[in-house]
Amino acid sequence: MNMKFKKALLINIDGPALDKKYWEKLDQLIDKRVYLPKDSSDIEKELPDTDCLLVGFGVPVTKEQIDRAPDLKYIGVLATAFGKIDVDYAGKRNIPVCNLAGYSTESVAEFTIAAILEHIRGLEEGKKRGREGKYPEEGMSAKEIKGKVFGIIGLGSIGRRVGELAQGFNADVRYWSRNKKEVPFGYRDADSLIAEADFLSINLAQTPDTESFLNKRRLDSLKEGAVVINTTPMELVDIDALAEKLSKNDITFILDHSDEMSKEDLAKLSKYENCIIYPPIAYITGEARINKQELFISNIQSFLSGKPTNKVN
Repeated sequence: MNMKFKKALLINIDGPALDKKYWEKLDQLIDKRVYLPKDSSDIEKELPDTDCLLVGFGVPVTKEQIDRAPDLKYIGVLATAFGKIDVDYAGKRNIPVCNLAGYSTESVAEFTIAAILEHIRGLEEGKKRGREGKYPEEGMSAKEIKGKVFGIIGLGSIGRRVGELAQGFNADVRYWSRNKKEVPFGYRDADSLIAEADFLSINLAQTPDTESFLNKRRLDSLKEGAVVINTTPMELVDIDALAEKLSKNDITFILDHSDEMSKEDLAKLSKYENCIIYPPIAYITGEARINKQELFISNIQSFLSGKPTNKVN
């Protein structure tokens, strides 16, 4: 190890975020750590002598904040998403931003398939009847994934794994990504894919370019009966246009980033039974939790050794 950080400012990363042994590992890499919630007015006061900035999911890091930290050498994100961080400006300042790419790939991909199956097989209704001692199946309906067009928007590690799992069900897997990949899935342009998919999984990272990716035009093009699942931030979706589409009751929309949505946006969507809103549970397997902490600490160790890993800028 070539060096230690003098002071780490942790924003929205408190005690429960890491297990005891990982806090101990972190303390071996820094001389001093300061914790603040993301809405604290003390953040500005703590930045000038901070050389390591560690932020939780969805915490913004602006150009102005980076400028207030002349000693800043490293920004670590305790999440995969980094859309609220000015990564371009950090790059200009030669400050790497390192995320946790791939830590929850299996967890999120399995949730994606599970949430779709829960919906299309009527499992909620089935369990309800079973608990009530009502065992006839009359009035229930279901459909299969097999043979259906399963569209994936964004073919990073999670999108690719979703595609592999969908292929296991013998779906017709097609994808759109900024760049074509060497995969056994068919490539389609985004607009065509959205319009032809029976199932559509949104797996794009949130960036200024991807916000409102699912706009009114694209939402209106969805085929009748389509099931859309978004395990990414809802900034990728035009909420008003989605509410309008849901009101026609001809698609189902599933999401799990409800914790970061405004009460107003949640109210717009939650009144529709064909919008299934989960807490943020796609990533919470025990395996993913360990992966998350291991990557977070190893990213810091790698930077201090002069070989940054999972650098997004």
